[in-house]
Amino acid sequence: MTAAARRSWPMPWKMGLGFGLGLLLGLLVHVAVGADAGWVKAFTDYVTTPASRLFLNLIFMLIVPLLFSALVMGIAEMGDIRALGRIGWKTLAYTVILSGVAVLLGLVLVNLFKPGAGVDPALAQQLLAQNVERSREIVASVDSQPRGMDMLLSIVPSNVVHAAADNGSILALMFFAVMFGVGMVLTPDDKVATLKRGIEGVFEISMTLIGLVIRLAPYAVFCFMFNLAAIFGFDLLLRLGAYVGVVVLALALHMFVTYSVAVRLAGHSPLAFFRGIQEAAVMAFSTASSNATLPTALRVADRLGLPQKVSRFVLTVGATANQNGTALFEGVTVIFLAQFFGVDLSLGQQFMVMLVCILGGIGTAGVPSGSLPVVALICAMVGVDPIGIGLILGVNHFLDMCRTTLNVSGDLTLATMVASGEPDEGRPAVPAG
Repeated sequence: MTAAARRSWPMPWKMGLGFGLGLLLGLLVHVAVGADAGWVKAFTDYVTTPASRLFLNLIFMLIVPLLFSALVMGIAEMGDIRALGRIGWKTLAYTVILSGVAVLLGLVLVNLFKPGAGVDPALAQQLLAQNVERSREIVASVDSQPRGMDMLLSIVPSNVVHAAADNGSILALMFFAVMFGVGMVLTPDDKVATLKRGIEGVFEISMTLIGLVIRLAPYAVFCFMFNLAAIFGFDLLLRLGAYVGVVVLALALHMFVTYSVAVRLAGHSPLAFFRGIQEAAVMAFSTASSNATLPTALRVADRLGLPQKVSRFVLTVGATANQNGTALFEGVTVIFLAQFFGVDLSLGQQFMVMLVCILGGIGTAGVPSGSLPVVALICAMVGVDPIGIGLILGVNHFLDMCRTTLNVSGDLTLATMVASGEPDEGRPAVPAG
């Protein structure tokens, strides 16, 4: 194959090649020499890990200007507050419904298969001992998180610059962007026309720069998968196979059954939809970050033919607020740990877990492992020792990749559902069913 032909490969194919090569070589290294070999440790410490972090840092560097400009422009393009209210309420309603179905599905499967009841006690003690320090850090971070009224008040930032600099305050930045967009809609056009063009320019510049960074994605995917396979192999996944299996099964059912039904109800072909979002799904799986995948999701939405005023608003909000996979994972993990520690949760307690998981999915930061403090918080609420989170830390990154894929697919599903009822939807690129 010529060099020109290789350069013409679609990005999903290139990322798939990086994914496959990284996974294969990583497993070969893990089986042949093990993760403790000196050259393997040096290679991961000084080559693949820095390369993957550099890629994520380049993406995260552009997330704040992209998120702010996309949300402001999405609101400004609606033209009136009534359109914002209609799209906003539809987004919230569909988010709660999809998250509720996800958590309910996870709770049914974890109660049916009871993966926590079959964990080998010796393995459990080994995992808890290995991860005790990391577990304590996560549990300690829960105490520093605002709760109740303080959590609601923290959504309104007293300092928007501080909110932009803090991953945990992404909702506060989004609130400011929404208010800024509302103010732009309410202000006469002749007064804000120049500013609107400026913010549109920030959005286009951000997308252009991210487009350049995305060219590095296949190499970053190779590094991500090589690290995961070379360091952990599949040993730990197999030893915690029942738990991993329940989580992955629940995620797969929600993605390919629930989302297919939702897309079909929106008047589109599920097969064409999943074919169209494959680039965003691969990026989500590789980076384990909804925020890092946002630029790719916005481009995919354009190719699907979704109106920009809907996709910019729904996908930007959804990167933080519509996290079905995270909510499902949190519910399954809490019940799994309860089963392991022998804590019998009543239906009422499990219903409370479900509600908190839905809220936790809305408020969880769209960054790798952002859901672990929420899991620790819910465990403490229902009488399960949150230190038990150390049991799943070894497999968390793999599951984080899986649930982020569901989160991003859910954002695009949500945008498709919201757009289907808009009068100016236009002719979609996704074929009707």
